[in-house]
Amino acid sequence: MTTPFFDAIIIGAGAAGLFCAGQAGQRGLKVLLIDHAEKVAEKIRISGGGRCNFTNRDLDPAAPHKHFVGQNPQFCRSALSRYTPADFIALVQKHGIAFQEKHKGQLFADRSAEDIIAMLLAECAAGGVTHWQPCGVKKLAFLPCTAGPENARSYQIDTDRGPVQTRSVVIATGGLSIPKIGATDFGYRMAQQFNLPLVERRPGLVPLTFDGDAWAPFVQLAGLALPVDISTGAKKERMAFHEDLLFTHRGLSGPAVLQISSYWREGTPLAVNLAPTVDLPAALAQAKSRSRKLIANELATLVPSRLADAWAGREADWQRPVNEASDKALARLAEQLARWELTPTGTEGYKKAEVTLGGVDTKALSQQTMECKTQPGLYFIGEVVDVTGWLGGYNFQWAWASGHACAQALKATPP
Repeated sequence: MTTPFFDAIIIGAGAAGLFCAGQAGQRGLKVLLIDHAEKVAEKIRISGGGRCNFTNRDLDPAAPHKHFVGQNPQFCRSALSRYTPADFIALVQKHGIAFQEKHKGQLFADRSAEDIIAMLLAECAAGGVTHWQPCGVKKLAFLPCTAGPENARSYQIDTDRGPVQTRSVVIATGGLSIPKIGATDFGYRMAQQFNLPLVERRPGLVPLTFDGDAWAPFVQLAGLALPVDISTGAKKERMAFHEDLLFTHRGLSGPAVLQISSYWREGTPLAVNLAPTVDLPAALAQAKSRSRKLIANELATLVPSRLADAWAGREADWQRPVNEASDKALARLAEQLARWELTPTGTEGYKKAEVTLGGVDTKALSQQTMECKTQPGLYFIGEVVDVTGWLGGYNFQWAWASGHACAQALKATPP
């Protein structure tokens, strides 16, 4: 029995894999898309509160270091400049999917993430893509100049549905984040099999946790959200965001913390301004001159009341009428709220992380095609690569752009 032969086999039916398969198929290539999971594109399905934050208008392809993290953020410039947010928006509009901009350039489907998934599946159908799912991959082997039409070099993949051969293999299996929806280390194992370097992996866009005893005074604030300025690092390494922060029972979450988590390193403190729009020293000084209310009550006019009560309760000097407080005590209160310094003990891990930082080292890949420099016909796209975007649609745009770059480079097998 003849082993089926495809121009390209794409392993991983997430955002990058689906998009790459559709694009390659519509170029006339014979494409097989394989995924081990029961459902297609689970990460798309749960993203953006179920509405998929599918791209970001603010992305600047000429300056990827502004919104992407990795050992070499400039690596993604080529792909991002050749397939931009405007290109994906045009595709969404072509399929009649209504969308809206919510915050800082973030675009969401109006109805459901299912609309984006249906669009990607329709694009694959338009390209005649063969789709095997669920279907596990048991083994990937390189066959140099021994198989396939015209004895072209090829790969053989042993799957749950039997062996297949191909000229090109695209690894689009994502990272380690959210294992309950099927995340595995398959892509990294494939990189290691072919002796490609890997950058250390760690959870990204993830809530931060704190020592239980140290965090005990703040547990009462769980569920409280407020806009803050948050930063980490020093001098050239410093990174800062102005976003909403959310207190949890174990630590901090919300957009501000998810963003800073991609830059935070173990043992490094965070600095948080809990009242970034308020001149706290001036406001408290004014309150002292005209009010006999408790400090907590006056503070509640400047920050959320739960935060005011919790903060004023931390020192005896703050548990009195504001007009009886010393100037030093009020200055100390203002300083601590404006620069709350705390050091996380860890993160919530891959189970809560939206992405995986690190991955296949970009030094091993062509930035034009995503092909391995030392392994012809092997490509890596999407999250498995050491390119991680900010919260807000940037990672999906990297999936579309890297998938597009790869699809344009894939070649049909000579007749």
